[in-house]
Amino acid sequence: MEPNATTPVQVRLDAHPVDRDDAVRSAGALLVQAGFCDAAYVDSLLRREQVATTWLGQGVAIPHGMVEDKGLVRRTGLAVLQVPQGVAWGSAGRPVQLVVAIAAASDEHIAVLRRLTRLMRDERRIAQLVRTPRAEDIVAALTSDSAPEAGALPAQDFARGLDLTLNYPNGLHARPAGQWAQLAARFQAALRVRHGDAVADAGNVAALLSLGAGRGAALRLSAEGPDADAALAALRELVQRLGDEETRQAGQAAARQAQAQGLGRLLGDWQPAARQTVCGIAASPGLVIGTLVSAEAATLEVADAHLGIAEEAARLDRALNAAAAQIHALAEQARAQGRTEQAGIFDAHAQLLRDGALLREVSRLVVQAHGAAWAWRHVLSGRVAAQRALPDATLAARAADLQDVGERVLRHLLGRGDEAGTDPSAWPRDALLLADDLSPSVTAQIDVQRVKGFCTARGGPTAHTAILARALGLPAVVAAGPGLLQLPPGERAILDGYRGRLHIAPTEAALGEARALIDRLARHQAEEAASRLQPATTTDGHTLEIAANVNRADQVPRALEQGAEGVGLMRTEFLFLERDHVPGEDEQFGVYQAMVQALGGRPLIVRTLDIGGDKQVPHLNLPAEENPFLGVRGARLCLQRDDLLLPQLRALVRAAQTGPLSIMFPMISTVDEVRRLKARLAEVQRALGLTGTAIPVGIMIEVPSAARLADRLAPHVDFFSIGTNDLTQYTLAVDRQHPQLAGMADSLHPAVLRLVADTVTGARRHGRWVGVCGGLAGEPLGAALLAGLGVQELSMSVGDLGAIKALLRRHGLAELQDLARQALDMDDGEQVRALGARLRSAAEGV
Repeated sequence: MEPNATTPVQVRLDAHPVDRDDAVRSAGALLVQAGFCDAAYVDSLLRREQVATTWLGQGVAIPHGMVEDKGLVRRTGLAVLQVPQGVAWGSAGRPVQLVVAIAAASDEHIAVLRRLTRLMRDERRIAQLVRTPRAEDIVAALTSDSAPEAGALPAQDFARGLDLTLNYPNGLHARPAGQWAQLAARFQAALRVRHGDAVADAGNVAALLSLGAGRGAALRLSAEGPDADAALAALRELVQRLGDEETRQAGQAAARQAQAQGLGRLLGDWQPAARQTVCGIAASPGLVIGTLVSAEAATLEVADAHLGIAEEAARLDRALNAAAAQIHALAEQARAQGRTEQAGIFDAHAQLLRDGALLREVSRLVVQAHGAAWAWRHVLSGRVAAQRALPDATLAARAADLQDVGERVLRHLLGRGDEAGTDPSAWPRDALLLADDLSPSVTAQIDVQRVKGFCTARGGPTAHTAILARALGLPAVVAAGPGLLQLPPGERAILDGYRGRLHIAPTEAALGEARALIDRLARHQAEEAASRLQPATTTDGHTLEIAANVNRADQVPRALEQGAEGVGLMRTEFLFLERDHVPGEDEQFGVYQAMVQALGGRPLIVRTLDIGGDKQVPHLNLPAEENPFLGVRGARLCLQRDDLLLPQLRALVRAAQTGPLSIMFPMISTVDEVRRLKARLAEVQRALGLTGTAIPVGIMIEVPSAARLADRLAPHVDFFSIGTNDLTQYTLAVDRQHPQLAGMADSLHPAVLRLVADTVTGARRHGRWVGVCGGLAGEPLGAALLAGLGVQELSMSVGDLGAIKALLRRHGLAELQDLARQALDMDDGEQVRALGARLRSAAEGV
């Protein structure tokens, strides 16, 4: 609702936050104290700033939570922090004097934005609010009706125009509005956007926000000028694309959040009594008690001593080689321990050492008679500062990696290459590390028997430090602010990695409460782990096989730990996409054999090369096609390119001798394709002298013709696996990557479900089993319907395994069959979703 006299507003006058994050925390604390939201909502406000700045203009910022955290809002309310001296906001350092934090469910905050943006057009009023000693002046400005705006655009549209419905789950907010404005600036034509009686210049962010356009708003886009048609088309495409992205991201984020907070919810509203609590962003889950330890490395002193160009160049070369050797060793160590994400980070560090532009800058300074160490430090400092200033929070967080690599080289230049910058052996055995931004190198070498968690002043949940913390299984809090570094080492503290808090000097009672919660969390984790390993058996005794979509052998352990009973889809195109050449037979054999061995006798289905459509490989030199989705892709390509198909089949046949392995051909549309592919496979087996070995062969059901011909295809294969993503786009004639049509690609559409039913019916006539490896298998309602339709195996992303298995165990097959029968008689996907409402509460409780 729009703020009015009954909408509560909390105000703190003459505040003095030290930086943006401190201001956000202070405003968030007002929201919590007023009962507008749960304490965890403060973390959500901070995460929003990591994603996109909430600076609005005219000295106003509007912190608000993430879409997936609306459940933390108890009632709509505002909290205003008046900062007369101003506080720098974000990397751009824009001054903010009024911080208006918003707690609102649904898209109620859109109305708040509308009021604020209208208020901002009155500069004198804003200036008065910044100076006023009366909180009621600010409350009145945000809740009372305002007069019509002076200077507003006339309420009329240009001649050229089009209508659309806003599909943003959170309404038109600052980030998409900024992208609209950027697009408008690229055209000569003037662009306008109407919502109801209000019209805004598409190039003016504040004006766009003043429209108050919530989800489902009817908009009129209009343009006038030499490129009006192109401008309109581009704006329509952007509006739709951003909406589809936000809808998809909101769904994914909500699912991830529910899964990540499953254990965190056991903490409830627990607030331990402590001398001080520092709030940051939850980067890795867990609850631990420990001792604060400073992990800040000593500052390296660098003198500008020049020993001659040749000597300085040689020193730099030696330092770079030594650093590269250390990084390579760390990467190999991480791989040997199965920490692939960690190894990938060090591989990226190695790439940074080969940055030609950086080396040229350093060399130029050396030639100008500066010492190599001084030159390296000078250039590195500039690069790190520039990286941290990037507006994209994810890219800015990568400054820690650049700093880490640079410090490693600098230590070698100073003859201190064996030092890590800290002394881990001096840490207590319950260390909670404090640092400005803990380097990935230090994080990677942490002894988890000694270190219990860490908290950093900088960073973000997507920074490499946070990724490594999750890989190590350590609780971590990031972006806690510069005040963190002033905390005294040696203090006892409780680190809450679920909600992003560090409680310093807790009371004995609080420590007792924490220990009890830690025990409770451990029991719950053990129960959850045991549950994941249980089969997906319905209440009336029907069991479905649950597998994972996994591409590499080093991903198998996690999949098995999460409950996978095998690999239902190994995509082999990654072998071709991630390099500039075609992998040879022996290289492919090594990859497939490693996967077989990692599974230890469990089922493995390997899909042959599926290139074309949305997956293009430049080094294959494929001809350009006007419609690649209907062109030479999948099996069609392989049948034309023996140079691609035969080496892969030879590698697969050889790997099948080492353990269970099934071969699956993609994009089958005719019986003749299957015959020809099986003939190629038989040729390979004869050439290898392995004709006596039976290798199961299956095909992907991805096009309507294959589904309708299932009974004719079944005699030629051992199984079917349905790719619901492609089946959906071919059935509904919708390019699922098209910015305006992607939302129509609904795998729950009855037309798609009917083709699944046809496939199952055709397979049963010949005793063949049917699996699903598309996205629908990992959706709760989708998995329930597929089970009811008779699908026998579901293969999905690793993160979905536990939730789907638990859901299926809560329902009977007869119930799911009845649900599926009804779904086949619905008109569209929305009706199917409504039909599945009775499963929703169970799905959400997973």
